[in-house]
Amino acid sequence: MDAAAPSQTFLELRGVHKGFGPADRRTQVLADVNLSMARGEFVAIVGYSGAGKSTLVSLIAGLLAPDRGQVLMDGKPVTSPGPERGIVFQSYSLLPWLSAFDNVLLAVDQVFPTFSAAQKRERVLRYLELVKLTDARDKKPQELSGGMRQRVAVARALAANPEVLLLDEPLSALDALTRATLQDEIERIWREERKTALLITNDVDEGILLADRLIPLSAGPGATLGPSVPVEIPRPRERRAISRDPHFREIRNQVIAYLLGPGARRQTGPSTVRARGEVSP
Repeated sequence: MDAAAPSQTFLELRGVHKGFGPADRRTQVLADVNLSMARGEFVAIVGYSGAGKSTLVSLIAGLLAPDRGQVLMDGKPVTSPGPERGIVFQSYSLLPWLSAFDNVLLAVDQVFPTFSAAQKRERVLRYLELVKLTDARDKKPQELSGGMRQRVAVARALAANPEVLLLDEPLSALDALTRATLQDEIERIWREERKTALLITNDVDEGILLADRLIPLSAGPGATLGPSVPVEIPRPRERRAISRDPHFREIRNQVIAYLLGPGARRQTGPSTVRARGEVSP
């Protein structure tokens, strides 16, 4: 199914298939995945744990190559990782012996090697300020809370000035209060930076709060994208207000109906959708 909606495509997947293992025991993780995103668009892909969401991100990032099909960015095939695609993972992926400042500086050094020391410092401080961590710049990861560590990871990704920001379930390991706070921060940062953003999540409500469109990913094996659902709720969005919005409930019900119906897990018994809109096996 084609999840295309934008008229001017910037990021595109065409008929992408991906599996793992030897030919006689190969597991087909993704099958015939088609996706089109416009420049500056924020899309959330919502699906079951283990369905292949992280594999999808790795294909877009160039960390994996598709078995069949193409991943295109601005019309050019993605064949390897590059700084134009920044990733924020579920795990913080920070170097524990470096301060918050130096963890961000590491990315700036790689992407902007010709910058002077002053320019690099200015850029690092700009993005630490953006994620509200200026006062914690000299602290090492073990001195930071989980939410603060994830803010460092976001600052590091943005400081490299990527054209596409890939968010691979970046908030799933956080407690509810911290997760809600960072949801608000990600939405604010996206409005300020206007990066093309792809969020991977198993939380339907999170996708509605943050994205321009929601696209469900069916259960595997052979997971594929379902119908694209636009989120036509004005920004900035306040979670208490939108939870009472009939359009919010309509989007939520539409995505969950697909995940429990056409996109349901086929081999491992019934699936459930938690009260807060999270999909689990």
